[in-house]
Amino acid sequence: MSSIEDPGDDLSVTSPKTWATGVPAVAHALRYSLGQTSVRRTALTLLNVNQDKGIDCPGCAWPDGGPKQRHLNEYCENGAKHINDEATTRRVTADFFARHSISELAVKSDYWLNQQGRLTEPMVKRPGAEHYEPIGWDEAFDLLAEELRGLGSPDEALFYTSGRLNNEAAFLLQLFARAFGTNNLPDCSNMCHESSGSAMSETLGVGKGTVSLDDLHNADLVFVVGQNPGTNHPRMLSALEETKRNGGQVVAVNPLPEAGLLRFKNPQKVRGVIGRGTAIADQFLQIRPGGDLALFQALNALLLEAEDAAPGTVLDRAFIDEHTSGFEEFAEHAREIGWEDVLAATGLRREEIEEVRDRVLRSERIIVCWAMGLTQHKHGVPTIREVVNFLLLRGNIGKPGAGACPVRGHSNVQGDRTMGIWERMPQEFLDALEAEFGFTPPAKHGWDSVDSIRAMRDGRARFFLGVAGNFVRATPDSDVTEQAMRNCRITAHISTKLNRSHAVCGEIALILPTLGRSDRDVQATGEQFVTVEDSMSEVHASRGRLEPASPALLSEVAIVCRLARRTLGDGVAIPWEEFEADYGRIRDRISRVVPGFEDFNARVAEPGGFRLPNPANHGRFRTASGKATFTRNEFTMLAAPAGHLVLQTLRSHDQWNTIPYAMDDRYRGIHGARRVVLVNPADLEALGIADRSEVDLVSVWHGGEERRAESFRVVAYPTTPGSAAAYYPETNVLVPLDSVADISNTPTSKGIVVRLEQVG
Repeated sequence: MSSIEDPGDDLSVTSPKTWATGVPAVAHALRYSLGQTSVRRTALTLLNVNQDKGIDCPGCAWPDGGPKQRHLNEYCENGAKHINDEATTRRVTADFFARHSISELAVKSDYWLNQQGRLTEPMVKRPGAEHYEPIGWDEAFDLLAEELRGLGSPDEALFYTSGRLNNEAAFLLQLFARAFGTNNLPDCSNMCHESSGSAMSETLGVGKGTVSLDDLHNADLVFVVGQNPGTNHPRMLSALEETKRNGGQVVAVNPLPEAGLLRFKNPQKVRGVIGRGTAIADQFLQIRPGGDLALFQALNALLLEAEDAAPGTVLDRAFIDEHTSGFEEFAEHAREIGWEDVLAATGLRREEIEEVRDRVLRSERIIVCWAMGLTQHKHGVPTIREVVNFLLLRGNIGKPGAGACPVRGHSNVQGDRTMGIWERMPQEFLDALEAEFGFTPPAKHGWDSVDSIRAMRDGRARFFLGVAGNFVRATPDSDVTEQAMRNCRITAHISTKLNRSHAVCGEIALILPTLGRSDRDVQATGEQFVTVEDSMSEVHASRGRLEPASPALLSEVAIVCRLARRTLGDGVAIPWEEFEADYGRIRDRISRVVPGFEDFNARVAEPGGFRLPNPANHGRFRTASGKATFTRNEFTMLAAPAGHLVLQTLRSHDQWNTIPYAMDDRYRGIHGARRVVLVNPADLEALGIADRSEVDLVSVWHGGEERRAESFRVVAYPTTPGSAAAYYPETNVLVPLDSVADISNTPTSKGIVVRLEQVG
């Protein structure tokens, strides 16, 4: 049996930290890394991660900066853990699956499953079997191809990917799916930043952020809204430190105080080792969950009021007149704001909001950064549209040091979308595919992640292929999702490590082990590299440095190519064998299909790669009017009935995506447990619930429909009154499948109405 123990919960609580990183972060990173692999392998990964011609960190999508701007140790604590979690010397072999039944794996924790190590050979679960058993690659591809060809319609197949996938494999996956005949390409963006893409495409004509790392360094004022850089993308703290040292200011907006936004001790600087570090947030607005729409509506109303009082001194009228549409309708609506509503929705004082206005009036260059704290609400799209309104008022789109900055979580989630991983790619992209490859892609839109779950639940989808990721733990309504997966005829996962999705099987299930980002990738024409696109549209190469975990592993590119060749045969003239042998051939085709990638191979060979153009930065807005669009967004307020709280899901500091690396969240002072719920002490007193007591979390949905997450320990914590917070994926069970953001269909994981039921 495995020597890795499943730790369970053994809660202890200390005071939340008031600063992040410093020497303790280095120590934690090294301790975890050396627990996974050798000193030599740890040194090899860390000296190469995020370096030019090195390994792009799979941990997040934060940009690296130019080669001359990078530090020798260009990684954060979580990045070091993630790269060495992948580089682990632990192995999952056929013997492991012979010892552990699928039923046994299904009750193991996410932590335990991940700690078993790297997958080493393809495995299959046959119909009626309780164990995975080995299968050869050829037989696995034949089985999958036969099942695909036997479907009643191509639309019965789903091709899911997470943001870990590289550009080359992502391009081939969407090419295969569309040549097969479907646009069913759900991805992790559907569950995180889809609201950003929807709002920005409508208002700016492009779904990507408009800023660069240099812009962030040189901004006068940066808003950090609904995100926790200290845990989710710690290298952002280095950028904000540079902002502060250049004279800029930071406003943090969040329902919880986050250590990284209070003070940052940069371990690469003397002041971060022996000094006090750098105070990041000049002002912290502890907002109620979902109150950000009201906040930006209030700020916009105050700016209009200031312009009325001193015409020509506040708004950028030249920019508004030349580059925008809809201003008058927006302004008429904005002036109707009711302060009583704003203060109720935000939980803030008017004086706090007016102080932010004063900072705005003193600033020429403003950036707004945001993450899931904005996107995962029912009104997430209107909220981001209101952020765009705020930026447009003072011309903060398309000028240095200013712009919109959605901060993506996965390392290549933005690149996957650029490569065509989307169920609703525009017709221009499909036409370019047809011109390049000689087949007509389907025009009918496919299913996103939520609709894919509904399709599996209802028997309309029978084949699920997941490329990277952990679908059943990343998605909402866990019980419904797992039953939907079990309804499938076949489920297959291209993975590096074990996770719960492998234990939630269709009638037939396959595990297809693949190379990690840190592994050397050698094909018929020699050693290959792949490319990724970060949150700020920088495209650069990534080269693995380690010997693969097993000689039986195939790259993601090779797996997609071989499966496509087996499935499609000679029906479509796509040179899959050439693509597998030489990834440069894939990039040649990308350069002729995807705008901005012209001369791809030559440009990505340059140090640091290249940045994709953003038309909005050049005054070109691909909207219906041809201009940036002001919008009217109806006021809405997220409120819980008496005796209930608004719950947001979040991740602990020692966690990457759905996988915890430890049972601690040391910045918040939580140790040895994950089934905890953080609640304001005043709310606990009002509810008559004692600190550290055990409760069930019960979410309340339309018509009294309920979902339950059992056995959580209450921790008194300075959350916004009326709100609570708990870790995902443990609380995904509480998010109803049909509770989604308007327009984007993103699950509302940051706005769940719950009650706490005491146990015993």
